[in-house]
Amino acid sequence: MQLTTSIRSALTAGAAATVLFTGATGAVAAPVAPAAAPASATTHSPYGQLRPLVVLSAERLATGDLVAAAKWGTGGPVDDPAREQEVLRAVAEQARQLGADPAVTVRFFRDQIEANKVVQRGLHRAWDADPGRAPTERPDLGQVRKEINRINHELVQALADSPQARSAPYCAPLLTAAAVRVRHERHLDALHTGALARSLRSVCA
Repeated sequence: MQLTTSIRSALTAGAAATVLFTGATGAVAAPVAPAAAPASATTHSPYGQLRPLVVLSAERLATGDLVAAAKWGTGGPVDDPAREQEVLRAVAEQARQLGADPAVTVRFFRDQIEANKVVQRGLHRAWDADPGRAPTERPDLGQVRKEINRINHELVQALADSPQARSAPYCAPLLTAAAVRVRHERHLDALHTGALARSLRSVCA
């Protein structure tokens, strides 16, 4: 909780400017294009190990916009326990195959799932309040889930590649720095900024 609070505080400082200048109300889709890593960060550095977790988490959150649009107007709930269990089983098995900790992986993905639902609920509230901003097309949820599965696979690999950075005492400040940079690069609005902080809650041991 302390880590989430520190990340949220740091992100909110930047997000406030985004909301002020764009008029965002938590209903602006997060850009999907992957953010470029700083030239000074290598994949072997602690920052270089943590940054992919943030980049991929932000990329996964962007799919929340598509899932929200797919569910909009169907009367279906945001929560999908069967799908969530399917995801958790899959990532736990992948973690075992990589020699990573399945329990750590499952805990991280529970945060990813909850963060995605933060986006979905936030968008549905915004669209309820202003139907004119609601999507006019419904994405194919099956195709969206294929993209989520791809990102999940990369996230499990990133977790497996970063045990030292995630357990180090400097994990929290480096993770926060990566999150602030990704928020800036992707121009995240307040809704996606808060969801990003939620998705990173259990990264650092």
